[in-house]
Amino acid sequence: MPRKGSLLKEFPILVVVALIVSLLIKTFLVQFFYIPSGSMENTLQIKDRVAVNKIPFISRSIHRGDIVVFRDPANWLSEPFTSESPFVVEKIREGLVALGVLPNPAKQYLVKRVVGIGGDRVICCNKNKKLTINGKESTEPYIFEGNDPSDLNFDVTVPAGKIWVMGDHRGASADSRYHQDDINKGMVPLNRLTGRVVAVIWPFKNLKIISGTNSLK
Repeated sequence: MPRKGSLLKEFPILVVVALIVSLLIKTFLVQFFYIPSGSMENTLQIKDRVAVNKIPFISRSIHRGDIVVFRDPANWLSEPFTSESPFVVEKIREGLVALGVLPNPAKQYLVKRVVGIGGDRVICCNKNKKLTINGKESTEPYIFEGNDPSDLNFDVTVPAGKIWVMGDHRGASADSRYHQDDINKGMVPLNRLTGRVVAVIWPFKNLKIISGTNSLK
């Protein structure tokens, strides 16, 4: 049976190992994010906590239909997100940010669905009020009920190394459509991507696995 003194000596080592494992997971495998807006309803709800898988973006394996988290590419967010959590909760959060377990709120992130990848021509809209991608009509069952695929017409070709993204709640999402005058012409560079949303982990009533939905039939 291990002696008490031995356990006390091992404890700091165990803490360090746990922190290293946590940092490795955060860096290479999974990270957690808070959903602050309704731009992805009803797929993601306001205040959902989601798990983001970072592995696909190490190999740049990105598909239409993936829901992705990315760093603000060109000042899409005018104001930084401010937390309204109690003092104690906020201090714990700051500690987890310092350890790398939670994302740094100073680095602003967005979550959207990938509609076009490099080489795609995305057009809105055809006579059926549908998006077309490379001349094929898209079917988007995830769009917020009552929304059209887009109230704004556009015709874009996605360059290599970038993606075209849109929110599922098309009437409440300031996505690629509304940033075509920025340096990236509304596209998101691949080097701004953090990962793909794979699950809602909180609140418990919203718990679910998120799978990409290819909008091309």
